[in-house]
Amino acid sequence: MRVTVEVNGEPRTADDVWPGESLLYVLRERLGLPGAKNACEQGECGSCTVYLDDVPVCACLVAAGQAEGRRVRTVEGLGSGDELDPMQEAFVRTGAVQCGFCTPGLVVAAHDLINRNPHPSDAEIREALAGNLCRCTGYEKILDAVRLAAGGGS
Repeated sequence: MRVTVEVNGEPRTADDVWPGESLLYVLRERLGLPGAKNACEQGECGSCTVYLDDVPVCACLVAAGQAEGRRVRTVEGLGSGDELDPMQEAFVRTGAVQCGFCTPGLVVAAHDLINRNPHPSDAEIREALAGNLCRCTGYEKILDAVRLAAGGGS
């Protein structure tokens, strides 16, 4: 089947998509957007978090056909041109990026949090990121990044 979606503001089409194929697979393998990572394939780790019609979802759990005619925004689409989004910049500045595998999903989830709540408490940050797992850090640098992006310094 053919799947046409708006990805990061541009219309994109993937052909020969099989019915059970995930949005994550289409983004990474068919459309060349490797930002969202394939880790657990069960929606448990958050590494594949993307926006679908402005709502964060685990792309591994969304069948590609469900995205037909909808808007997808990946970590690659958060910034503009060569400029990083403030959340991406905060992750870099605070050293919250280690191996980088969980980073795209964390950045999208944190981006969504700041859009909904520009000045979250630490408890609100932790709750918003609870669905995103990182095996490299103790999460403190990640919290620092969200605080920095929210204007709370770090």
